[in-house]
Amino acid sequence: MTLQELPFIPERTRKPRTQGLTMVMDKGLSLRQAEDLAESAGHIVDFVKLGFGTAYCTQNLRSKIDIYHSAGILVYLGGTLFEAFVVRDMFNEYVALNRRLRLQVVEVSDGSIKLKPSQKAHFISRLSKEFKVLSEVGSKESGILISPNRWKNMMERELEAGAWKVIAEARESGTVGIYRPGGHPHVALVRQILRRIPQEHIIWEAPQKSQQTYFIKLLGANANLGNIAPEEVVALEALRLGLRGDTFFEYLPEELRRRFVQVPTSQSTAENVAGNTTR
Repeated sequence: MTLQELPFIPERTRKPRTQGLTMVMDKGLSLRQAEDLAESAGHIVDFVKLGFGTAYCTQNLRSKIDIYHSAGILVYLGGTLFEAFVVRDMFNEYVALNRRLRLQVVEVSDGSIKLKPSQKAHFISRLSKEFKVLSEVGSKESGILISPNRWKNMMERELEAGAWKVIAEARESGTVGIYRPGGHPHVALVRQILRRIPQEHIIWEAPQKSQQTYFIKLLGANANLGNIAPEEVVALEALRLGLRGDTFFEYLPEELRRRFVQVPTSQSTAENVAGNTTR
């Protein structure tokens, strides 16, 4: 059954796309769970990241990748695994692994190890000749503050080196990088980044619903969002389309907002009291 189309629903980009991306974090789904994700949300998921180093300890890894690829979902290994190879001086072996797994996307990060900007740019440049590169910017450690200028410089440098998109780090918890320890966005940092880096070049890690809501309200339905839990993908799509309470009135005309917006109980009560005193 196809539901009747509703007016005032924002237009979503279609796969394959470069904006409005949804990246899902797979932290160890079974093959059956991967099949369920592909069946229920394959049409709206662009990437699945096999989080951190989970690919190394996943049984039937090739079969899982095949499930996602068959659904039109691109798969890549978490940046921590890239760093695990690099720190052991095994970059060439890492490239060979991605070839064997028939992956088209790689992630380059330095959240756990320290890489000079020139070293990271070198890895991005080499990999971009063969793969679509997602480059992660920011530290995975809480308490490490990176100035807005440094964020912007890193993103700009890595895009120039060949990164297809840069990922704004938040970790799977959503409490580091572009977020404060409580999960609230560093609003000033985000706005300063957007003054120099076009939004279509950035994937914002946003594992929490409040974070997803923030970027949808800031950037629109086609914000690039990552680190989405598998069970939250369809709910996120509803959030993008204004079909959840947090974004319900985002795309409606002002006339409908005025007619149907709910007045808080306290305000309504105060107005009634005021009205009674004037009668």
